[in-house]
Amino acid sequence: MVAPPTTPGAGLTLSLVAVSNFPLIQPGDDLSRIILKRLKAMTLSLINGDILVLAHKIVSKAEDRIVNLEDVVPGPKAREVATVTGKDPRLVELILRESTGISRMREGMLIVRHRLGFTSANAGIDRSNVVQNEDGEDVLLLPADPDASASRLRQAIKEQTGAEVGIVIADSHGRPFRLGTVGVAIGVSGIPALWDRRGEQDLFGYELLHTEVGTADEVASAASLLMGQAAEGTPVVLIRGLNLPAIDGQAKDLIRPPELDLYR
Repeated sequence: MVAPPTTPGAGLTLSLVAVSNFPLIQPGDDLSRIILKRLKAMTLSLINGDILVLAHKIVSKAEDRIVNLEDVVPGPKAREVATVTGKDPRLVELILRESTGISRMREGMLIVRHRLGFTSANAGIDRSNVVQNEDGEDVLLLPADPDASASRLRQAIKEQTGAEVGIVIADSHGRPFRLGTVGVAIGVSGIPALWDRRGEQDLFGYELLHTEVGTADEVASAASLLMGQAAEGTPVVLIRGLNLPAIDGQAKDLIRPPELDLYR
Protein backbone atom coordinates (compact mmCIF):
# COMPACT_ATOMS: atom_id res chain seq x y z
CA MET A 1 0.00 0.00 0.00
CA VAL A 2 1.03 3.62 -0.40
CA ALA A 3 3.21 4.75 2.51
CA PRO A 4 2.54 8.01 4.37
CA PRO A 5 5.01 10.89 4.17
CA THR A 6 8.24 10.23 6.08
CA THR A 7 9.53 13.81 6.36
CA PRO A 8 9.64 14.86 10.04
CA GLY A 9 6.66 17.03 10.81
CA ALA A 10 4.96 16.30 7.49
CA GLY A 11 1.21 15.81 7.60
CA LEU A 12 -0.65 12.91 6.04
CA THR A 13 -2.14 13.67 2.64
CA LEU A 14 -5.13 12.07 0.97
CA SER A 15 -6.22 12.94 -2.58
CA LEU A 16 -9.54 12.25 -4.27
CA VAL A 17 -10.00 12.77 -8.01
CA ALA A 18 -13.28 12.34 -9.88
CA VAL A 19 -12.77 10.64 -13.25
CA SER A 20 -14.08 13.19 -15.74
CA ASN A 21 -16.13 12.82 -18.93
CA PHE A 22 -17.26 9.34 -18.02
CA PRO A 23 -19.56 7.90 -20.70
CA LEU A 24 -23.04 6.49 -20.14
CA ILE A 25 -22.65 2.77 -19.53
CA GLN A 26 -24.47 0.15 -21.57
CA PRO A 27 -25.01 -3.55 -20.80
CA GLY A 28 -21.89 -5.54 -21.59
CA ASP A 29 -19.48 -2.60 -21.38
CA ASP A 30 -15.97 -3.36 -20.08
CA LEU A 31 -15.64 -1.05 -17.09
CA SER A 32 -11.93 -1.72 -16.60
CA ARG A 33 -11.06 -0.56 -20.12
CA ILE A 34 -13.34 2.46 -19.92
CA ILE A 35 -11.89 3.54 -16.57
CA LEU A 36 -8.30 3.14 -17.77
CA LYS A 37 -9.06 5.02 -20.98
CA ARG A 38 -10.51 7.94 -19.04
CA LEU A 39 -7.59 7.97 -16.59
CA LYS A 40 -5.15 8.03 -19.51
CA ALA A 41 -7.01 11.01 -20.97
CA MET A 42 -6.48 12.75 -17.62
CA THR A 43 -2.76 11.79 -17.72
CA LEU A 44 -3.22 9.61 -14.65
CA SER A 45 -1.72 6.17 -14.11
CA LEU A 46 -2.69 3.75 -11.37
CA ILE A 47 -0.12 2.80 -8.73
CA ASN A 48 -0.08 0.22 -5.97
CA GLY A 49 -2.36 1.25 -3.12
CA ASP A 50 -4.75 3.33 -5.20
CA ILE A 51 -8.45 2.81 -4.57
CA LEU A 52 -11.14 3.14 -7.21
CA VAL A 53 -14.65 3.82 -5.94
CA LEU A 54 -17.49 3.13 -8.38
CA ALA A 55 -21.12 4.12 -8.10
CA HIS A 56 -23.05 0.87 -8.12
CA LYS A 57 -25.22 2.06 -11.00
CA ILE A 58 -22.47 1.77 -13.61
CA VAL A 59 -21.73 -1.75 -12.38
CA SER A 60 -25.42 -2.67 -12.48
CA LYS A 61 -25.80 -1.24 -15.99
CA ALA A 62 -22.72 -3.06 -17.28
CA GLU A 63 -24.11 -6.29 -15.80
CA ASP A 64 -27.54 -5.64 -17.36
CA ARG A 65 -29.44 -5.45 -14.10
CA ILE A 66 -32.09 -3.32 -15.79
CA VAL A 67 -35.70 -4.50 -15.51
CA ASN A 68 -38.68 -3.12 -17.39
CA LEU A 69 -41.72 -2.94 -15.11
CA GLU A 70 -43.94 -4.03 -18.00
CA ASP A 71 -42.29 -7.46 -17.71
CA VAL A 72 -43.07 -7.86 -13.99
CA VAL A 73 -46.20 -9.66 -12.76
CA PRO A 74 -46.90 -8.82 -9.10
CA GLY A 75 -47.99 -11.62 -6.80
CA PRO A 76 -50.52 -11.48 -3.95
CA LYS A 77 -47.93 -10.40 -1.34
CA ALA A 78 -46.70 -7.59 -3.58
CA ARG A 79 -50.25 -6.34 -4.12
CA GLU A 80 -50.89 -6.43 -0.38
CA VAL A 81 -47.74 -4.43 0.42
CA ALA A 82 -48.47 -2.02 -2.45
CA THR A 83 -51.86 -1.26 -0.87
CA VAL A 84 -50.15 -0.26 2.38
CA THR A 85 -47.27 1.70 0.83
CA GLY A 86 -48.99 3.19 -2.21
CA LYS A 87 -46.14 1.95 -4.41
CA ASP A 88 -46.44 0.37 -7.85
CA PRO A 89 -47.20 -3.35 -7.24
CA ARG A 90 -44.69 -4.30 -9.95
CA LEU A 91 -41.94 -2.38 -8.18
CA VAL A 92 -42.93 -3.97 -4.88
CA GLU A 93 -42.68 -7.39 -6.49
CA LEU A 94 -39.08 -6.68 -7.52
CA ILE A 95 -38.27 -5.35 -4.05
CA LEU A 96 -39.62 -8.52 -2.44
CA ARG A 97 -37.65 -10.72 -4.85
CA GLU A 98 -34.45 -8.92 -3.84
CA SER A 99 -35.20 -9.13 -0.12
CA THR A 100 -35.33 -11.64 2.71
CA GLY A 101 -37.84 -9.71 4.80
CA ILE A 102 -39.62 -6.43 5.45
CA SER A 103 -38.24 -4.24 8.22
CA ARG A 104 -40.74 -1.34 8.13
CA MET A 105 -43.43 -0.12 5.80
CA ARG A 106 -45.90 2.72 5.67
CA GLU A 107 -47.38 5.06 3.07
CA GLY A 108 -44.60 5.94 0.64
CA MET A 109 -41.93 3.88 2.41
CA LEU A 110 -40.73 0.27 2.23
CA ILE A 111 -37.61 -0.70 4.21
CA VAL A 112 -36.37 -4.24 3.65
CA ARG A 113 -33.49 -6.51 4.54
CA HIS A 114 -31.73 -7.08 1.23
CA ARG A 115 -30.65 -10.59 0.31
CA LEU A 116 -27.05 -9.27 0.49
CA GLY A 117 -27.59 -8.68 4.21
CA PHE A 118 -27.97 -4.93 4.68
CA THR A 119 -31.19 -3.03 5.35
CA SER A 120 -32.22 -0.36 2.86
CA ALA A 121 -35.16 1.39 1.24
CA ASN A 122 -36.68 -0.37 -1.76
CA ALA A 123 -33.87 -2.98 -1.80
CA GLY A 124 -31.69 -0.39 -3.52
CA ILE A 125 -33.88 -0.47 -6.65
CA ASP A 126 -33.92 2.92 -8.37
CA ARG A 127 -34.86 4.69 -11.60
CA SER A 128 -32.72 7.84 -11.26
CA ASN A 129 -30.01 8.19 -13.91
CA VAL A 130 -31.60 5.35 -15.90
CA VAL A 131 -32.37 6.16 -19.53
CA GLN A 132 -36.10 5.72 -20.18
CA ASN A 133 -37.59 4.47 -23.44
CA GLU A 134 -41.15 4.45 -24.69
CA ASP A 135 -41.82 0.78 -23.87
CA GLY A 136 -42.47 1.20 -20.15
CA GLU A 137 -40.46 2.25 -17.12
CA ASP A 138 -37.01 0.75 -16.55
CA VAL A 139 -35.57 0.37 -13.04
CA LEU A 140 -32.11 -0.67 -11.92
CA LEU A 141 -31.34 -3.44 -9.45
CA LEU A 142 -28.14 -3.71 -7.43
CA PRO A 143 -25.41 -5.98 -8.82
CA ALA A 144 -26.19 -9.63 -8.14
CA ASP A 145 -22.92 -10.11 -6.22
CA PRO A 146 -21.12 -6.78 -5.67
CA ASP A 147 -18.13 -8.36 -3.90
CA ALA A 148 -17.56 -10.65 -6.89
CA SER A 149 -18.00 -7.70 -9.26
CA ALA A 150 -15.35 -5.74 -7.34
CA SER A 151 -12.98 -8.70 -7.39
CA ARG A 152 -13.34 -9.21 -11.15
CA LEU A 153 -12.72 -5.52 -11.83
CA ARG A 154 -9.68 -5.48 -9.57
CA GLN A 155 -8.20 -8.51 -11.36
CA ALA A 156 -8.90 -7.02 -14.80
CA ILE A 157 -7.15 -3.79 -13.85
CA LYS A 158 -4.16 -5.69 -12.46
CA GLU A 159 -3.85 -7.67 -15.71
CA GLN A 160 -3.85 -4.47 -17.77
CA THR A 161 -1.68 -2.25 -15.57
CA GLY A 162 0.17 -4.46 -13.09
CA ALA A 163 -1.10 -2.21 -10.28
CA GLU A 164 -2.51 -3.64 -7.05
CA VAL A 165 -5.52 -1.44 -6.41
CA GLY A 166 -8.52 -1.58 -4.15
CA ILE A 167 -12.07 -1.50 -5.47
CA VAL A 168 -15.14 -0.23 -3.64
CA ILE A 169 -18.62 -0.31 -5.14
CA ALA A 170 -20.73 2.32 -3.42
CA ASP A 171 -24.42 3.00 -2.91
CA SER A 172 -26.29 5.72 -1.02
CA HIS A 173 -28.15 4.67 2.11
CA GLY A 174 -30.29 6.48 4.61
CA ARG A 175 -29.78 5.97 8.34
CA PRO A 176 -32.43 5.18 10.96
CA PHE A 177 -31.37 7.83 13.50
CA ARG A 178 -29.96 10.61 11.31
CA LEU A 179 -31.23 12.55 8.31
CA GLY A 180 -29.52 12.49 4.95
CA THR A 181 -28.03 9.78 2.78
CA VAL A 182 -24.38 8.79 2.90
CA GLY A 183 -22.17 6.62 0.72
CA VAL A 184 -21.72 3.03 1.87
CA ALA A 185 -19.78 0.11 0.45
CA ILE A 186 -21.78 -2.77 -1.02
CA GLY A 187 -18.86 -4.36 -2.86
CA VAL A 188 -15.19 -4.49 -1.81
CA SER A 189 -11.96 -6.04 -3.04
CA GLY A 190 -8.33 -5.35 -2.20
CA ILE A 191 -8.78 -3.33 1.00
CA PRO A 192 -10.06 -4.20 4.47
CA ALA A 193 -13.80 -3.58 4.61
CA LEU A 194 -13.71 -3.85 8.39
CA TRP A 195 -10.39 -2.93 10.04
CA ASP A 196 -10.10 -4.63 13.43
CA ARG A 197 -7.88 -2.45 15.63
CA ARG A 198 -8.68 -4.14 18.92
CA GLY A 199 -5.53 -4.77 20.91
CA GLU A 200 -3.76 -1.65 19.65
CA GLN A 201 -3.01 1.24 22.00
CA ASP A 202 -4.13 4.86 21.91
CA LEU A 203 -1.85 7.88 22.53
CA PHE A 204 -1.82 7.22 26.26
CA GLY A 205 -1.30 3.47 26.21
CA TYR A 206 -4.94 2.50 26.67
CA GLU A 207 -5.67 -0.79 24.90
CA LEU A 208 -8.48 -0.55 22.35
CA LEU A 209 -11.12 -3.10 23.26
CA HIS A 210 -13.99 -2.47 20.85
CA THR A 211 -12.56 -0.48 17.92
CA GLU A 212 -13.45 -1.91 14.53
CA VAL A 213 -13.31 0.66 11.72
CA GLY A 214 -15.75 0.48 8.81
CA THR A 215 -12.97 1.41 6.41
CA ALA A 216 -14.79 0.62 3.18
CA ASP A 217 -17.82 2.66 4.25
CA GLU A 218 -15.57 5.62 5.09
CA VAL A 219 -13.93 5.34 1.67
CA ALA A 220 -17.33 5.16 -0.04
CA SER A 221 -18.62 8.16 1.90
CA ALA A 222 -15.55 10.25 1.05
CA ALA A 223 -15.89 9.43 -2.65
CA SER A 224 -19.61 10.24 -2.64
CA LEU A 225 -18.74 13.89 -1.99
CA LEU A 226 -17.38 14.00 -5.54
CA MET A 227 -19.85 11.57 -7.06
CA GLY A 228 -22.83 13.61 -5.94
CA GLN A 229 -26.46 12.51 -5.91
CA ALA A 230 -27.93 14.13 -9.02
CA ALA A 231 -26.55 15.06 -12.45
CA GLU A 232 -22.84 15.29 -11.64
CA GLY A 233 -21.94 12.45 -14.01
CA THR A 234 -18.85 11.40 -12.02
CA PRO A 235 -19.46 7.76 -11.06
CA VAL A 236 -15.78 6.85 -10.53
CA VAL A 237 -13.39 8.40 -8.00
CA LEU A 238 -9.68 7.68 -7.59
CA ILE A 239 -8.40 7.83 -4.00
CA ARG A 240 -4.67 7.97 -3.36
CA GLY A 241 -2.70 8.19 -0.14
CA LEU A 242 -4.41 5.80 2.26
CA ASN A 243 -2.00 3.57 4.15
CA LEU A 244 -4.19 0.52 4.72
CA PRO A 245 -3.29 -3.02 5.77
CA ALA A 246 -2.95 -5.46 2.87
CA ILE A 247 -6.18 -7.27 3.68
CA ASP A 248 -8.57 -8.39 0.96
CA GLY A 249 -11.91 -7.69 2.59
CA GLN A 250 -15.49 -7.99 1.37
CA ALA A 251 -18.52 -5.81 1.94
CA LYS A 252 -20.23 -8.75 3.61
CA ASP A 253 -17.68 -8.33 6.44
CA LEU A 254 -19.58 -5.16 7.41
CA ILE A 255 -22.94 -6.87 7.93
CA ARG A 256 -23.85 -7.06 11.60
CA PRO A 257 -24.98 -10.60 12.50
CA PRO A 258 -28.69 -10.74 13.41
CA GLU A 259 -27.91 -11.96 16.92
CA LEU A 260 -25.86 -8.77 17.52
CA ASP A 261 -28.41 -6.39 15.99
CA LEU A 262 -30.03 -4.65 18.97
CA TYR A 263 -32.38 -2.64 16.70
CA ARG A 264 -33.60 -5.54 14.59
